[in-house]
This record gives sequence, structure tokens and C-alpha cells, in this order.
Amino acid sequence: MKMLSIWIQTARPRTLPLSVSGILMGLALSPNSGLSDPLVMLGCLLTTVLFQVLSNFANDLGDGMKGTDNSERIGPQRSVQSGKISVSSMKKAVVLLSFLSLLSAGLLLTAALPNLTAKALIFYLILSLLCVLAAITYTVGKKAYGYHGGGDLMVFLFFGWVAVLGTRHLYTPNFSLQEVLAATAIGAWSTMVLNLNNLRDVHNDKASGKNTLAVILGGMRGKWYHYFLYVLSSMAWISLLITAYLESRNPYLWFSGIPLIFCTMHIRKVSKIQHAKEYDPELKNIALSTFAAALLFFIFNLN
Repeated sequence: MKMLSIWIQTARPRTLPLSVSGILMGLALSPNSGLSDPLVMLGCLLTTVLFQVLSNFANDLGDGMKGTDNSERIGPQRSVQSGKISVSSMKKAVVLLSFLSLLSAGLLLTAALPNLTAKALIFYLILSLLCVLAAITYTVGKKAYGYHGGGDLMVFLFFGWVAVLGTRHLYTPNFSLQEVLAATAIGAWSTMVLNLNNLRDVHNDKASGKNTLAVILGGMRGKWYHYFLYVLSSMAWISLLITAYLESRNPYLWFSGIPLIFCTMHIRKVSKIQHAKEYDPELKNIALSTFAAALLFFIFNLN
């Protein structure tokens, strides 16, 4: 039971709400909010959770092997770093999660097959492989993109655009402005979470040779970058709510804007932070605000 608890902790359950936020938005903007095909809905959620757990395992493995996770690191202790899970066992777990993720993606595409053209099917198959590759190579390998400032762009794309547009187009091929706005907002919020993590770890990452964007920009410019992401996400989300309201005349959609209040409070706190460890509590705040916004929009957009 103790070992099971360690593996569950290593899976980092607190990261899962953020990972499914883009899926919820993709479902909300799909015909009948995705409820017309519950198998596709469940498949999207399950596949995303598996991709996220794979990413968490691979991150633990990569940073642990490179020595980036060490006694100087702020935040939760990692399993490979602490020796609770061996490198060999974690490698096997990464292989297993890669297989399960691709299996889940394959079953999802099978369920969505009536809605897909041959070209779309091939695209999604390639995208599934890219998701696995991106999850692993963030920190694993000599050319891990997380060590060269590429993490922010990948989070913006995969948590935002891939999640929202990828989910919606499993139901319909029709393109809409709302999905672009939703993808941009969720992507920017998700990138804010990563930036907070990197601002927290900036000193240890720099010493370990992990050149995140926060390390490249430096502390103060890293904060200004954070403010930019806040403005981008807020503008995209407000624009989404306006266009969605004008289309549906559903007044309850405005409740989806409540999390913006907490995002603004978060920015005020960030502006006053003086020490790296003070960023840690803010990760949960912005992640849960993102999830709340997506969940509220999904609920109030049900038709």
C-alpha cells in the first residue's frame, strides 16, 4: 500500500484539473456540448489524463536523472530524486503509460470514426504520437526542450490549441472563432502555471543548466511575461464570453467570468512577491481558476 501511495503521489493528481480544462472547453463548444457521443467524451478525458500522468512520470525521471531535482529545489519532493522509485522502475512506468496513452487514443479515434475523414484520422494518429513524444522529451534526453526554453510554447499549444480544437473537431469539422478564443485563453492560463513553477525554481534551474524561459528572461522580465499572459488570457476569455452570449443570449454564461476576479487577485499577489518560495501557493490558485472557468462555461453552455 505504501508503494501504491508513492506512485499516486508521483502521478501528481493536482495537475489533472488543469489538464482537462481544454477538453471541457472543446466539449462545451461541440454540438450538444459533446453529450451526443458520451464515448468520445469519456475517451477525450481518459486519454488526456493518461497523457498528463505520462508527462509527470517522464518529468520526474528526466529531472531526477539530470540532477535538477535536488535538495535545493523548492516544492514537493520528487520520487526519483528521493530514491522512493528507482530510475529503472520509472523508465518502465513511462513505457507502460506511453502504451496505455496510445491505446486510449486509438480507442477514442475508433469511437469518433463516424465523424472523421481519412485525412482527419491520419492527422489524429500523428497527433497522438506527437503528444507522447512531447510528454517525454520535455525533460528526458540530451535535447529535452524544457531545458532550452521550449516548455512555454509547448504548454500553450498542447494544453490550449490541441486540447480545445482537437476535442471539438472530433465532433464537427466546422471552424469557429470561439474555439480559437477558448484555446488561447486556456493555453495562456496553463502557461502561467508553468511560468510560476519556473519562477519558483529559477535559481536551482539556472544552477542545474535547465534554461527555462524564466531563467532566460530573469526574475523581473519573467514577471512582466507573466503579466502579458494574464492580459492575453483575460482578453481572450472576455471576448469568448461576449461572442458566446451574442450567439446564444444565455445570461448564465457570464458566471464563467467569475474566475477572472481570482486571476486578478493572483496578479496582485505575484507583483508583491520577493522570494521564490512565495510563488508555490500561486500555482494551485491559477490552475484551479482555469479549471473553474472551463467547468462553469461547460455547465452553463449545456444545450
